[in-house]
Amino acid sequence: MDDQKRLFTAIILSIVVIVGWNFFFVDSKPVPEKPDQAIVSNEQPMAGKGDIAPITDPAPSQQTEIDAAQPPATAIPTRNARTIQVSNQFYNIAISETGAKVNSLTLNAYRETSEKDSPLKEMVSPNLTGGLFGVSLDGKSIPGLETALFTAQTPSDQLNLDQGKKSLTFTWTSAQGVVVEKIFTFSADSYLIGFDLVLKNSSGMPMKDSFMVEIPGIIDEKNARFSFEGPTTLINDKLEEIKAKKIAEKDTYEGQIQWAGYTDRYFMSCLIPQAPTEAKVKLSFDSPVVTTRYVQSMERLDPGKQVTYSFSLFMGPKSLKLLSSYGNNLKKAINFGWFDILAKPCLMGMNLIHGLIPNYGIAIMLLTLLIKLIFWPLGTKSYRSMNDMKKLQPLMMEMREKYKGDKQRMNQEVMGLYKTYKVNPMSGCLPMIVQMPIFFALYRMLYQAIELRHAPFMWWINDLSAPDRLFHFDFAIPFMQAPYGIPVLTIIMGATMFLQQKMSPSTGDPTQAKMMMLMPLFMTFIFINFPAGLVLYWLVNNVLSIGQQYYIQKKFA
Repeated sequence: MDDQKRLFTAIILSIVVIVGWNFFFVDSKPVPEKPDQAIVSNEQPMAGKGDIAPITDPAPSQQTEIDAAQPPATAIPTRNARTIQVSNQFYNIAISETGAKVNSLTLNAYRETSEKDSPLKEMVSPNLTGGLFGVSLDGKSIPGLETALFTAQTPSDQLNLDQGKKSLTFTWTSAQGVVVEKIFTFSADSYLIGFDLVLKNSSGMPMKDSFMVEIPGIIDEKNARFSFEGPTTLINDKLEEIKAKKIAEKDTYEGQIQWAGYTDRYFMSCLIPQAPTEAKVKLSFDSPVVTTRYVQSMERLDPGKQVTYSFSLFMGPKSLKLLSSYGNNLKKAINFGWFDILAKPCLMGMNLIHGLIPNYGIAIMLLTLLIKLIFWPLGTKSYRSMNDMKKLQPLMMEMREKYKGDKQRMNQEVMGLYKTYKVNPMSGCLPMIVQMPIFFALYRMLYQAIELRHAPFMWWINDLSAPDRLFHFDFAIPFMQAPYGIPVLTIIMGATMFLQQKMSPSTGDPTQAKMMMLMPLFMTFIFINFPAGLVLYWLVNNVLSIGQQYYIQKKFA
C-alpha cells in the first residue's frame, strides 16, 4: 500500500502540471441561436426641422425603401482626412475622419515592455489597416458609409481633458441625404468613452436595416496557447470566449448582449450597449486578424426622422477593481476558468496586502504564507501520516523480502502492519487533494493578473509576469523561451523540491523511487518558462512545507 501511495502521489503531481493545465484554459461553449429580433430605439424628430406631419407608407410606384437592393457606391474623398487627438490622465486617443474610427489609443500607465524607455502600450495594433469601432450597415442601405470621410466638428486637432467631459462629433451625409453622426464623449477621470450613433433620414425614402460596429484584433497564436486571446462577449449573462480556430464552426452568436469585443491576457477593447440588448455578434478570422462585429437591428426610419443608439467604449486594462467599478458586468471579462470563485478572492487578498506593502513580490510571499496557515492543520495531518509511514519502512522492507514470491501474502502482511500501528496510507494524500483547488486558483490568478505585468520584485527580477533570467545571452538555449539567461529562481525552486522529496518516506519499489526523484527535475523543466510570480509562489510554498515537515518529524520522532 505504501507503493500505491507513492504512485498515487506521483500521478497527482503530474496531473497538477500536465492535465490540470487544460483546466486553466477552458474552451467556450456555444450559445444556442435564437430567431432574429429587431431592436427598436426611441424615434425622435429631426433637430431643426420643426414639427413633421405623420408620414404614411407610399405606394410602390411612388417610393421604395432604402435597402440591400440598392447598389453600393464608393465615396471619393475630396480632401485629406484629419486625425483628432484627445488626451486625459489615462489615455491618448486618435480618431481619424476616415470612417470616424479609432486609429490609436495608448495607455499612460502601461508600457509595451518592462524597459524604462519602452513606448506606451498601444491598444490598436499597427498591423490593422483600419481602425476600431467602424460602423457599417448589414444591408448596405447607405451606400458609401464604409469608406465615408466624416467631418470633425472641431477646429482643433488636439483636445486635452483635465476635468469634466467633452464631446467630439463626426458628421457625414450620404448622396441620398442620410446624415450619420458618431459622437464620442470623453471623461477626465474614466477609461470609458461615451459613443452615440445618430442617423437622420433627410432622404425621401424610409430606411430599414441593421447596423454593425467592428472591433478587430490581431491574434498572437503563440500567446493564445497559454492564455485566451480573441473575441469575447457577455451574452445572456454568460461569458463567451471564442477561439479563432472555432470560428469556422460557428461564427454567429445571438441573445441579450451586455458587451462584446476583443481580449488578450491583460487588456480588452469592447463595445457596451447602454442596456442589455437583443443583438448578434458575428465573427470572422482572416489570420492574423480576428474581427468581432456587433450587429443590431434598426427600427424603420421614415423621412424627416432621426434615431440615436447609445453605447460606451472600453479600451484598457483587465483590472478586477477597475472593471467592477464600471458595472455592466465588465468584471466577468476576467476569467480564471474553473477556479474563478477561488482565484478572485486570492487576487483581492494580494491587492490588499500590496496596499500595505507596495511590492507585489512580497505580497505574493505573504499571501502564500496566509494560505499555508489556513491549511496548516491539513498539512500537519499529511506530514504526520508520512512520518508514521517512514517509521514503518524497515518492517515493510522485511515483509517484502520475506514474501517477495507471494504478492498476495505480502499485501496482507503490509495491511496488517497498517492496522497494528493504526496508520492510514491514504491520509497523507487526502489533505493534498483538498488543497489542490487553491493551488490551481493561485496558479491561474498569478498568471493572468495585470497587477503583476511589469511589476518588479528585487535584484534581477524586474517583471513578475515574465520568466526570471539572471544575465541575458545572445544565443538560444534548448527548451527555453526568450529571453535567454540563467533561471536562478526556478533552479532554487527545483532544489527545494528535491530537498522536500528527500525528506519524504522512500518507497521500496526502485522504479517508483527513481520516478519520484525525477519529479523535481521534471517540475524545474516545466517552470523554466513560467512567470517569475508563479515560480516565487511555488518556491515560498515549498520552503514553508519543508519547515512544517521538519517540525512534524522532530516533534513526533
